[in-house]
Formats: sequence, C-alpha cells, structure tokens
Amino acid sequence: MRGVFYGWWLVPISGIVHMTTSVPLFHAMGLWFVALESSFGWNRTQLSLAFAFTRIEGGILGPIEGYLVDRLGIRRMVVMGLSVLGLGFLLFSQVRDTNDIPIVRDLPFDLLPSFMQIIVPALMFYLVYMVMALGQGFSGWLTMNTMLNNWFTRHKAKAMGYSSAIGRLGALVLIPAIAWAVDPDQDNFGWSMTALMLGVVTLVMVIPISRLIRNRPEDHGLMPDGDEPRDAPRETRAGHPAPRRAPPSDADFSLGDALRTPTFWLISFGQGFTSMVLIAMMAHLAPMLYDQGVSVPMAGWVVSTYTAMSMIFQVVGGYVGDMISKRFAYFVFTSIQASAVVVLVFVPEISALLGMPLLVVVFSFAILFGIGFGGRNPISTSIRGEYFGRSSFGKIMGMSQVPMNIMLLGAPIYPAVMLGIQGSYDFAFLSLAALNFVGGAMFLLAKKPVKPRADRMGRLSRMWGWVKR
Repeated sequence: MRGVFYGWWLVPISGIVHMTTSVPLFHAMGLWFVALESSFGWNRTQLSLAFAFTRIEGGILGPIEGYLVDRLGIRRMVVMGLSVLGLGFLLFSQVRDTNDIPIVRDLPFDLLPSFMQIIVPALMFYLVYMVMALGQGFSGWLTMNTMLNNWFTRHKAKAMGYSSAIGRLGALVLIPAIAWAVDPDQDNFGWSMTALMLGVVTLVMVIPISRLIRNRPEDHGLMPDGDEPRDAPRETRAGHPAPRRAPPSDADFSLGDALRTPTFWLISFGQGFTSMVLIAMMAHLAPMLYDQGVSVPMAGWVVSTYTAMSMIFQVVGGYVGDMISKRFAYFVFTSIQASAVVVLVFVPEISALLGMPLLVVVFSFAILFGIGFGGRNPISTSIRGEYFGRSSFGKIMGMSQVPMNIMLLGAPIYPAVMLGIQGSYDFAFLSLAALNFVGGAMFLLAKKPVKPRADRMGRLSRMWGWVKR
C-alpha cells in the first residue's frame, strides 16, 4: 500500500487511542456510578465529585499538556498517557471498603471512626480517578487531534471525524460489555475485575500502538494531505527527503496571538457550554434510567445507540465541516443536541401524548442526541486548526481547556444537587439545554481571525511614522 498517504493510516490508530482513553473512563461513567453506588452506598453527588476533580486537574494541566505535546511529540505522550491510564485502572480495581481490607477487619478495635470508614474509600476512588484522567489527558483528545492537525490541512475535519467515528465504533461493543460486566443485579465479573482487565489490556497496547505513531509529515519527507511542495526541486518530488522541519506558516498563530483574539474565547467558552450537557449526560443518564426502572444493560444499549449515531455523524460532520462554514455547521449540530435533551426531559409526556412505549421515546432521544453530538465533535477541533494553524496547535488547544474545564467543573454535580433539592432532573437538564443553545450561538459569532503583525521592523516603521507626524 505504498500509494496510501501515511496520515490516513494514523486516522484508525487515533480512533483506537480515542476509544481506549475515553470510552471506559467517561462514556461509561454512569455505568461505573451505578455499580459503585450499589457497592459502597455513595450518593450521586459524592460520585459526581470524582469527575469534578478531574476537571480541576484538566484546567490546571491543560496548558502543560499542550506544551508537552508540542515539545515532546505525539509518540512520547502516547507512551506516558497509556501507561498512566493502565496503572490507574489497576489501582481503581483495588478500591475497597475499609471493612474489606483484612488487616483492618481483623483488628480487635475500630481503627477508623465510622464516618471515616465512608470517607477513606471515596478519597481512594477520587485519587485513582484523577490518575486515570491524567493518563487520558496525556494520550487522548488533545494529543490525537494535534497529530491529525499536523498531518492534514484540507481534509482536517474529515480526518478528525473518521478518527472519532472509529472510536465510537469500538464503543458500540465496549459499552454494552462494561454494562453487562459491572451490573450490580447480576453475578458477572463485577466492577473491580472489569477495571483490572481494562488496566491490563491498556498496558499491553502501549508498545505496539506507540511504534505506529508519527509526529509530523515533514519528519518523513512528506507534506500535509500527502501534497508535494510546489516550490520543491524535481529531485525532491521524485523521492528525496524534504527538510526535516517545515518553517511555520505566516498564517500560523502563536499562543499569544490566539489569546488576543475574541475568536479564541468565543470558541473556548462556546465549546464549554455545549459540552456541559454531554458531561452531565455521561454521569447521570444511566442512573436516571435505572431510577425509572430501566435495567443497567438496557441503559448501556441507550448509550450505545447515541454512540452509534454519533459514530455515523462524526463522518457526516467532518464532511460538512470541510464543505461549508464550520461555525454555521457547529451551530446546527449543537441545536439538534440541545433539542434532544428537551425530548429526554419530557419523555413521559411525549410517550403519553403520542401513545408510544416509553423506551421508543428514550431511543428517539438517543438518536437525536447522537446526531448532534457526533456532528459537532470534529468541527469543534478542526475549526481551531483552520483558524490558528499548526505550529502552536497543542499549546492553543491546551490553553482553551482552562475556561472549558472550569465550566465543566460543575456539570456533573449540578444535576445531582438539583435532584436532591427537587427530586427530579428536569430543571437541571432544561437549563443545560439552554446553555447548549448559547454555546452554539457563540460559535456562530466566532469569525476567522486575522493574525496581528508582530514583526519588529513593522513596529519600528509605524513608530517612525508617528515621530515624523
């Protein structure tokens, strides 16, 4: 397959890494919550704090991760990330109630007060969840999209869309499998053994996956999209290596240039608003359906349904994003996502009004939500590459995670708190749907920025003009 541009081989590799780092940790979050709630008796707010702590961690480490991606390269970040994630799953499998630890259980006196016997396992869970999130941050979304942004220019959104779709394809199998394995109502593997197996599989993947990773096309005598450099001599086009590093394009923004544009902030806050409902859904959809009498395996199939639709529309969104205005396309897909959340809130009313079985309406929500979530996903990343270029993409993406993670901090906690106050998720999800619309509108306002002139001679020339006046 010598004629295939290597960037297209990196697309499925990126999808496999996406699946490994995001599906068990985040997309299956609600399934873990149901199992842990049954095992330890923790409430939804306590469980949601685990994800909140990872957002604090992500907000602090996002710029550092972006800097490390640009500094160390993709391959090293993947090795570090998958290793830490695998270790985190192994530690997660060892979270225990203090009464289940033999050395504590066999003591002739209570080593810990009763309230500490509840807090200590929860603290262990929070710490290992943050370890797993650290591994995911090193090797996941930011790192893989930086790699694809390096390898593609014209086909950026399509490549990112295909990558995400492949990750979702794996999730179609992985999410129902996790749901079956951790189901507290059945005597299957249980959450602890499932976490242990995930840790082992992740560690086994480190070496073979990292050996296939390539940082930039210029390092291998190639150009983005497989193009030949127009100004290269004939012998270079015939196969001789191009320069190891292409100089940054004049259109590439530095991190400082990007931070000075309103567009950077509109995109960062816009994605935060549109992601809040997704994060809340990951944490609370399965528990909410479980409360309504839907079994954990069936809740897993609901998640798999919106995952399947998102897989299809990752590709559709990638093509749409390369064909029309990315900001308009993002607004349309996020509006569909928000509308789906409204359908979820009114499932009983819609079921009664239309005379449809409850599960039919629930799966209708899943289809709509998958269309919106899947379609917007590749556009939110590729638009940054289109607007800000390649040379500082990792740093820009990392810094944009700071406001986004601050906003996501309360996303899983807010529905849990409102459930405790009102006994219902309705108001929480309706307000998150409204914020979703706001985020889409912010993307609609995010026009392509013009890079400010920052060369010294230009500034001196302008200063001399002022002096002469």
